[in-house]
Parts: sequence; C-alpha cells; structure tokens
Amino acid sequence: MTIARAKLVSPGDSRFSLAAAGLDDWRLDGVEPVSGDVGSLVGQAGGGPDVLIYVHGFKQTFETAALDAAHLSDGIRFRGQTMVFSWPSKAGLFDYAYDRDSAMWSRDGFERVLQSVVTSSSAGRVHIVAHSMGTMLTLESLRQLYARSGDAVAGKIGAVVFAAPDIDMDVFSSSINRVGSLSRKITVIAATNDRALALSGQIAGGMTRVGAAEKTAIEGLGVRVVDASEAGWGVINHDLFLSNAEVRQVIRRSIDSVAA
Repeated sequence: MTIARAKLVSPGDSRFSLAAAGLDDWRLDGVEPVSGDVGSLVGQAGGGPDVLIYVHGFKQTFETAALDAAHLSDGIRFRGQTMVFSWPSKAGLFDYAYDRDSAMWSRDGFERVLQSVVTSSSAGRVHIVAHSMGTMLTLESLRQLYARSGDAVAGKIGAVVFAAPDIDMDVFSSSINRVGSLSRKITVIAATNDRALALSGQIAGGMTRVGAAEKTAIEGLGVRVVDASEAGWGVINHDLFLSNAEVRQVIRRSIDSVAA
C-alpha cells in the first residue's frame, strides 16, 4: 500500500482560464509519495478535523478516482480533509471479473486505513462515500473493523454513503447484520434505471444489485434509502452522486445529520 499526497488544481486556478470555453475543470498536478502511516498525515493538510474518504468503483484509474474525489468534496462543500482509497482496478471495460476480485483483495488494506484514521487523535468524524463496486469492498472492510474493535471505533465513523452499490442483495443483507451500530449510519443511493447495474446483474447470473433494487426492498434491511430514479435522465445513470446536484445534497445531509 502506497501513501501519497495528490496536488489538484481547482477550476479557475489555471493560468489561462478555460471557463468561457466550458473546459475548466479539476486536474491532477502531481503526486508525492510520503512516508509514515495514514494516521500521521491526518491534520497536516489543513481544513477541519473531519475526514471524507472516497472509494471508487469499477473501471477507474488512480487519476480518475482522485479527480472524482475532488469533484465530490467540492460538490458537497465538505469542510475537512478529503482522501481517496484507490484499489487496483484494471480500468478496462471487459475486466469486470478482474476488478471484482481486486476489490475484495483490497479489503484488508482499507480496513488498515480506517483503523489508522479512526484512532488518530487529530481526526474527527470519518465519513465514507463508496461508489459501485467500491461499496462491496467498503462494506467488507467495515464488517472486519467492527468484528475487531466493535463500538470502540464505531463512534468515530460518521456518515457511510453507498452510491449505486454493485453488490448482491443477499450478500448485502448478511453483511449489514454483522456491522452492528454502523448499519444505522448507512445511506444507500439507488436508481432502478441504473443500466450499468442492470448489466452487472446479468453478469452475476440475473441477481438484482442493491443499487438497482426497489426502495422498499432495501429499506427492509434496516438502512436509509434514497431513490434517485427520477434524477437519472441519462443513458447510464450510474454516477448520479457526481452529476446530479440533488443527489449530492443527499450526501451533504447525511454528513450533517451525523454531525448534528
């Protein structure tokens, strides 16, 4: 596992403004590997004590994941430090099986990251937003963390948002029952017209993915659910947490409700 600082340039910070041409956007300006552990870095980057960790989904590179984390943090006006946990996706359209195995292989690494951050004296609440295949990895890591430390660490975990979770309903239900009090902090953003998850379900043998299930079915598992089907008017509707302002506000409210 490599720890690094990614320097990003925000829209409007470029020497030559591209806003008039509609091309102004976040960009990655450099990556600096650093020594030490994740916990020692908390508090060094400035901002508030709370930490937002973004876990990307299928077919992502480190660069695209870092940019998505910046878009997310900026879009919800997060007042704290933003981190991205980048697991080794092959970033290919036909590499779904590879990515799924890679995500599951990374669960111990993410558990170590969470353990380091929640036990850091510099960190406040730790909020997590996981997208698509990253939700499977995140839920498994939380299950392991809770099994190891229980409510001793659960109090430091803030909002947990699963955006378009690419995970089987039965697997999700089983894991939710193993995370104790953390289940009350989970919000699922689902859309029945998510075509990426429809394809994922076909690959999985016709099993409905949580992110494409009906709201009532997910609520029966004891978690908060936001049905974003009406917000998705695109072809795919799989990244509404980034592209739709109303869905981003769901994430903002989830964080605020935990902090209140």
